[in-house]
Amino acid sequence: MYNMGLAGLTFWSPNVNIFRDPRWGRGQETPGEDPTLTSKYAVAFVQGLQERDDGDKKRLKVGASCKHYTAYDVDNWNGTDRYHFNAVVTKQDMEDTFQPPFKSCVLDGNVASVMCSYNEVNGKPTCGDPDLLKGVIRGKWKLNGYVSSDCDSLDVMLTSHHWEKTPEEIAADALNAGVDLNCGNSLRFHTEGAIKAGLVKESVVDRAVSNNFETLMRLGFFDGNPSKQVYGSLGPKDVCTPANQELAREAARQGIVLLKNTPRSSLPLIPTSIKSLAVIGPNANATETMIGNYAGVPCQYTTPLQGLSASVKTIYEPGCVNVTCFIVRIAEAKKVAAEADAVVLVMGSDLSIEAETIDRIDITLPGQQSFLVSQVASVSRGPVILVIMSGGGMDIQFAKDNPNVTSILWVGFPGEAGGAALADIVFGRFNPSGRLPMTWYPQSFAEKVAMTNMNMRPDLTTGHPGYTYRFYKGETVYPFGHGLSYSSHAHHLVKAPKFVSIPLEEGHVCWSSECKSLDALEHVCRNLVFEVKLRVMNVGNMEGSHIVFLFSSPPTIHDAPQKKLLDFQKVVLASRQWTTVSFKVDVCNHLSVVDEDGNKKVPLGVHVLHVGDLQHSLNLKI
Repeated sequence: MYNMGLAGLTFWSPNVNIFRDPRWGRGQETPGEDPTLTSKYAVAFVQGLQERDDGDKKRLKVGASCKHYTAYDVDNWNGTDRYHFNAVVTKQDMEDTFQPPFKSCVLDGNVASVMCSYNEVNGKPTCGDPDLLKGVIRGKWKLNGYVSSDCDSLDVMLTSHHWEKTPEEIAADALNAGVDLNCGNSLRFHTEGAIKAGLVKESVVDRAVSNNFETLMRLGFFDGNPSKQVYGSLGPKDVCTPANQELAREAARQGIVLLKNTPRSSLPLIPTSIKSLAVIGPNANATETMIGNYAGVPCQYTTPLQGLSASVKTIYEPGCVNVTCFIVRIAEAKKVAAEADAVVLVMGSDLSIEAETIDRIDITLPGQQSFLVSQVASVSRGPVILVIMSGGGMDIQFAKDNPNVTSILWVGFPGEAGGAALADIVFGRFNPSGRLPMTWYPQSFAEKVAMTNMNMRPDLTTGHPGYTYRFYKGETVYPFGHGLSYSSHAHHLVKAPKFVSIPLEEGHVCWSSECKSLDALEHVCRNLVFEVKLRVMNVGNMEGSHIVFLFSSPPTIHDAPQKKLLDFQKVVLASRQWTTVSFKVDVCNHLSVVDEDGNKKVPLGVHVLHVGDLQHSLNLKI
C-alpha cells in the first residue's frame, strides 16, 4: 500500500488499553481485560509489524505505536467524554493493570512509538505529564522511538482540560514532558512562539525532531530508490492473494468462541441432514459490520448468509431493519423458523451501538433482539444456533438458560471472511478453540457501576464490585477464558514443586521478624525459576486446538488479585493424542503482586496454581 502511495509506514496500532468495563465502545480494538494477555498480544503485534525478513534489528519494516497511554477507557458515557475525563487511578492499579502492556511494548517489543491519550490521569493531561512520558517511557523503559500525541490532544489540553491559558504554553508543556510528534497543528503553529517566549529550549525541539527523523531513518526513507529496497517490489498483486484471504478466514475461525452447546442436539450440523436452514437476524447479511473500526479495505466480504448458503439451502429473514431493532418482524421470522430444519440467528451490535466516541449504557442485546430470539426459538423444530456479532460482551443469560437455544457462538467483529469462518464451525469443518478475552457481565452490573470509577478492586464501603475476573466477585454470564470445543481435553500434572525457597542474605530483616512478602529486587529474584509440566490429551473424537491456561491465586496480601493469568499455550491434538506442555515460572515475574504503593512484592505462603480443573498448592518460603 505504501509503494502505491496509499499508506505510510508508521501505523498507530496496536490499542493495548485494558478492556476494563464492558460498556467501552473501543473495547473491540483491544486484546481484552487481562494485563498478561494484553502484554503478550502487544509484543507479538509490534514484532509482526516491525521486524524485517532480513533480520536487521536496527531497521523497521513498519513502525508500530502502542496506544493510548495511559488508563484510557472512557469515550463518552453518561455525559462524561474522553476530552474532559480525569481518570483517578491508584498507584497499585496503575502498576498492575494499566501500565504492563505499555511496558511490554517498549521493553519486549522495542516499539517505535507510544501515543499519549486524551484523558487526564490524576489531574494531569497525559500528553503534558513529564513523569509519565520523560520519567517512565524514556527514563525507566528507554523508548527507542518517538512519543506521539493523540490527534488534536494538545488542543484538548487547552480547550477542554484548560491546563494552560495559551497555546504556546501547551506546546511547551507537551515538548518539555516528552512529546515528539503532534497529530494536529498545535506544535506546527505554536512551537516557535513558545521558544521566543522562553517557555521551551531549542534543544528540546531538537530532541523531538531527532527522535522523529531517527524513526524515518530506521524505516529506510533515506536509503535511496525505494523500489531497490527489501520490500520495494511489493504492489497490488500482493494484497488480495489467496494466501492472505485464507489467513483472514483462519484468523476469524480461531477467534470464534463456542459459548454453549447442548449435547447430542446441536453443533456441528451435518449439511446432508439439513434440507433448509433459516438464517435470521439483523447481522445475518452483515458486511461492513464485520470489520469493526479502524479497518482496511476488504478484498471481498463473505457474509454469514453467504457462508452458510455455500453448504446448504437457506431461507433468509432479517427480523429487524437494523441492529437497533426498534421494529421487529416476529411473524415473518417465526414462519421461516418453523419451516426449517435448523435456525441460525445472527444478532449483536455494530458501530452505531459501540464505537469510538460511543460507549454503551446497557449491555443487553439492543432493542427487541432478545424478544426475537425467544420467539423464534419457541417455534423451531430443530437446533437453534445463536450467533452474537459484537465488540463487547452481552447479557444473554436468557438464551443461556433457554433449552430451545441449543448453541451460542460469539464471533466478535470477525473481518471480511467472517461468514465463511462461521460456516466452517457450524458445519464442523473446524473445531472451535477460541476463548473469551473478557468477562461477560449481567445487565445489573451496568446499572450499578459507574464507568468513570477506575478502581479495579472492589470496595465494600461503596458497594463497588471491582472489575475483571482478577477482582470482580459478582455473578457473570460467562467468565474470562470461557470457550467450548467439539472435543474434550484432560489435564494431568506431571511436575511442579510443592515448596520453593527464596535465598536471603545474612542479616536480612525477614530472618528476625515475620515477613508476609519480600521486595522483588534483582538480587532476590536471580535464577528463581521452576517448571510446571503437564500432560494434555484430546479425549474427544475430533482434531482441534486447545488453549492451556496457567493461573495462580496468590496469598491474600496487598489486596492481591483473587486469580491471575501467568501464561498460556496453544496445542493442536488429534483425537486421543496427548502431548506435554511445559511452563517456566519465574517467581518474581509471575508470582509477584503489586502493593498499595505500586511496588512489586513476592508474597510468602501458599500460592495455588490452576490449569483447567487441576489445582496445585505451592509454598513460597525463605
